[in-house]
Amino acid sequence: MAHMLRGKQAGVHRDFSAGLHPQLFAIDEIARFGINSQINCLAYDPVQSLLAVGTNDTQFGAGQVYVFGQGRVSVVLPLPRKASVKAIHFVVDKLIVVDSKNEISVFSLETTRILASYSPPGSVTALTTDPCLDFALIGLQNGEIVAYDLDRQSPAPWRIPNLWKQQHPKARPTSVATLAFHPRDIGCLLVGYTEGAVIYSFKTDKPVKFFRYELQPGAPGGDSDPTSSTIRRYPRLTQALWHPTGTFVLTGHEDSSLVIWDAKDGRKILARTIQSTNVDEPGNSTWCCKENPDDTGILVAGGTPTTALEKGLTFIELGQTPIYATSSWQILTQHFEKSKSQHTLRTPPNAEVVDFCLVPRRSPHHAGSQDPIAIIALLASGETVTLSFPSGHSITPTNQLHVSLSYVHPFVSQVNLAYVERTRWLGMVENRSKGPSILKGGAEHRHTTMRFANRNIIQAAHADGTVRMWDVGHGDEIENEKVLQVDVARAVGRSSDVNVSSMSMAGATGELAVGLRTGEVVIFRWGQNKNHGKDVRHVEAKGFGLDTIIDRAEPGIKEGLVPLTMFQGQGQVTSIKMSDVGFAVAGFQHGGLVVIDLRGPAVIYEAGLDDLAGQPARGSFRRSNSQSQPKAEWPTCVEFGVMSLEGDDYSSILAFVGTNLGRLATFKILPEAQGGYSVRYVGSSTVEDKIITIAPLDAQLGDPADATQLSVAGLREGLKIDGVILAVTTAGARIFRPPAAKGAHKKWENVFCDSAAVVRYQAAGYALLGLFGDGSAKTFSIPALKQIASANISHILDVRRFAEAVITPTGDVIGWTGPSEMALLNVWGTGSDLTRSRDKLLNVEALTPPRPTISNVQWMTGTLHVTPADMDALIGGPNRPPSKQMMEQRRAEEEQQRAMKFAATTGSSSSEKDQEGYWAYMQRQMQERTENLNIMGDKMDHVEESSSSWADDVNKYISKQKKKAVMGFVGSKLGF
Repeated sequence: MAHMLRGKQAGVHRDFSAGLHPQLFAIDEIARFGINSQINCLAYDPVQSLLAVGTNDTQFGAGQVYVFGQGRVSVVLPLPRKASVKAIHFVVDKLIVVDSKNEISVFSLETTRILASYSPPGSVTALTTDPCLDFALIGLQNGEIVAYDLDRQSPAPWRIPNLWKQQHPKARPTSVATLAFHPRDIGCLLVGYTEGAVIYSFKTDKPVKFFRYELQPGAPGGDSDPTSSTIRRYPRLTQALWHPTGTFVLTGHEDSSLVIWDAKDGRKILARTIQSTNVDEPGNSTWCCKENPDDTGILVAGGTPTTALEKGLTFIELGQTPIYATSSWQILTQHFEKSKSQHTLRTPPNAEVVDFCLVPRRSPHHAGSQDPIAIIALLASGETVTLSFPSGHSITPTNQLHVSLSYVHPFVSQVNLAYVERTRWLGMVENRSKGPSILKGGAEHRHTTMRFANRNIIQAAHADGTVRMWDVGHGDEIENEKVLQVDVARAVGRSSDVNVSSMSMAGATGELAVGLRTGEVVIFRWGQNKNHGKDVRHVEAKGFGLDTIIDRAEPGIKEGLVPLTMFQGQGQVTSIKMSDVGFAVAGFQHGGLVVIDLRGPAVIYEAGLDDLAGQPARGSFRRSNSQSQPKAEWPTCVEFGVMSLEGDDYSSILAFVGTNLGRLATFKILPEAQGGYSVRYVGSSTVEDKIITIAPLDAQLGDPADATQLSVAGLREGLKIDGVILAVTTAGARIFRPPAAKGAHKKWENVFCDSAAVVRYQAAGYALLGLFGDGSAKTFSIPALKQIASANISHILDVRRFAEAVITPTGDVIGWTGPSEMALLNVWGTGSDLTRSRDKLLNVEALTPPRPTISNVQWMTGTLHVTPADMDALIGGPNRPPSKQMMEQRRAEEEQQRAMKFAATTGSSSSEKDQEGYWAYMQRQMQERTENLNIMGDKMDHVEESSSSWADDVNKYISKQKKKAVMGFVGSKLGF
């Protein structure tokens, strides 16, 4: 019966929740943002312009693959079983994933579904693919290499044994560390074993060169270890790479040595390191090149001294490679010994790069390292950083990478949500200097039309002091998908110790207020940057209690959210609120309170909560015993409203401030005769515990009594709103007339409330929605505060972070599911789970460029040219049917021929080839493949004979030319 009396006690005579019933309350999971677990690997496809990210299997989420394209294009590919992602490879229209349980999964980029999974006969230690081949070569822990047919989705008959063991029978067991096809000659494979490297020839089906790094006694090696320098040693190999032209081979070793070999004769050219002493084990490395593959450099992650202050990626620019045929051994050695330049691509302080991914301009060949424009580096912490190449300048992910990647670029530390008017948000498209786009692939699925006029704009504060804002939507069409960014660190004038503690964005004006743990309150406003393109020095200008910081706008932004003013408070900013009518209120941990009028801007009120106790006001604060130590008190939430207070016959702008001790103070914001506004404290009320939500309500209609531009404008015409306050605490809720009426109260039963807000369901009415410590979301009627419905959401959101969840007026809830992932829910749904993304990834019109081939000089010197078709025959065997791509092309040709015959006006007979049926075509293809394989075998058997014959022909030709030259000379002397 208590709920029937609460309305009368609160002075509310209507049931604002009359149209709501439990059947309407059902949880829909609309979307997820961020990365569910720690990132473990990266891959980029320059043809489709897509980025893939693989995660580890942790307590926060299962291992899975995220594929990102342009804008909001995103697809999540779950693994067939619980495991971590070890490696990712793009292969034309497929994505190959290797997991920690040694299972290889093949996904289709066209359907975004798994095509096949394969468990090789051993532990997978390396995998390589090529855009021109339908096969994946898999290196195993026992040193063997097997092949998997990606087109036929079955193992291929081709297999090679442990080549290193065959050459060194007494060597310790070796596994395959890396695999790489020759950049120009696809018939050569570089195999990196833990003991050394081998070049294997598909043409002769045998190894042709072995590379083993040997250190003689007395040689310092990469680590300069004095304890082992007196003995002969063989540092273990960690990586083997081709030079972009295939002329040289680079091997990386455990002692940080980088050894360069001549791929033709197998000789060692040079062994070097990044630093000469005190180095740790290098991580990843790649031999990259410009558009001209002879202009190269080596990019290395790691290999720097452990005592070095600056860590990151090291780029050794080698420059133009000398012509191999005309260069002496000394010239080649000097080219690699005396690099053109060497510099460090800086990463955040104390951040170690564990992996990186190059972003080539267009070509997928040369191991994905030709003409890169950027680097996406993975740090040991699980964060990512994007750098320009080769300069190493930091690239913001704003409007470059998917918003989910921004959650780890760097980690998000604070989140808030603003309910912004649609027209206001559509106009907030910043004009910022931007480099070439990194992700341009994919096409977003068209969603339903907009469900609500106002937009859910998230504000995400990052560890580097950056705040990014974008529309998370309502599961509907997003008209403005662009991201806004403000640099708080630049606004306060320092690069360290910039930790955002609170944020608020005005829904009508788009103004942003940011509070820091160090006490600064920074306000941003939409406008033009007068210093665009200039990095001007800050000129200190103080007035009205504020610092003007307009000149601290980012040089690269022309129009957007630019810093306006800053206030320096005492202690951490614990609560901040930006109103739609030009006022901002901030509370501090030391109990301070400040009100800022943005019309100046100017500070129009500043006081401490302790100072308010001595001011005359209606109502009183709860006082402690005079002998007991008073508890520290600070503001925990702030809200603006327009309503009439008890005893007033007019309405005014009000600011309500709740504290951690359950005190709710009311302030009037009044216009002054000479212009401007003043603030007056009018009273307070006490509730049981920490106040987490303040909701001003119209006591007659139930609508929010917020301080909107429309309601404030109505005050001039005598608008009067009979209002009440719904204050929610961790222990209960109270609805009353401000400033100090008793009202009605409800206490939560055996559970604490972490987050709450008043929500509306269409025209059915309003309800109080709360997230509770038992993992449930509950709705209560207004004003009776009777429970309507309850649902468990602990399987979706992290209960420990319920206090950081945000609830919107439409019933949307955005909360954390893990350290770097958030979920968007709606409580007025149908109980549906998160649906699979229907975004399109594959662009069938994006064609893979032709693979580089051997040069004319290599062909003239006897190198046999092997085509991808020859490789299909060698790896797939003579009985492999035509690929599905060939069959689909044939079907398309037959359909086109039938259409042409149907449309033809003459009855001319078709050729016998045109009348060839589909199965006849397949039979002919198999016969041609067998013939090609036989031809290939003949070529392999007669390579030496052909080379010898070619050399004899050249000698005969030279002798003939010499004879003609001599006879011509003699004839000229004799007068012939």
